[in-house]
Amino acid sequence: MSADVHNAAAGHGHNDAHSEGGHGSFQSYMTGFVLSVILTVIPFWLVMGNVLDNSLVTTLVILALGGVQMVVHVIYFLHMSTKSEGGWTFMALIFTITLVVIMLAGSVWVMYHLNHNMMPMDAHDVMNNAR
Repeated sequence: MSADVHNAAAGHGHNDAHSEGGHGSFQSYMTGFVLSVILTVIPFWLVMGNVLDNSLVTTLVILALGGVQMVVHVIYFLHMSTKSEGGWTFMALIFTITLVVIMLAGSVWVMYHLNHNMMPMDAHDVMNNAR
């Protein structure tokens, strides 16, 4: 009997908790939790302690730490990787991120150019509409 047939007969299929797409261990959950706490405390300390004098630098550091925290959540809590479920969950994540970036960039572009593309009112129209 081959190893695959033996594992399937024993109830150890490919969706076993020990396979690459399975749930994490207690240690991986604790690692994710500790990293999340650290990545939350650092921005709080930066703002409350007024550590960086420049607010733009503080904002960029907080955004970067937020991005790192999203990656920690995806890896340690959502168990997404290029190997889980044949890579489909990772492809769905990439597709979602692409759509969100397109929608946000398009919205910012429209709002930025909205005032420029609208017809301006001259002073005579403003006075007639005010009455």
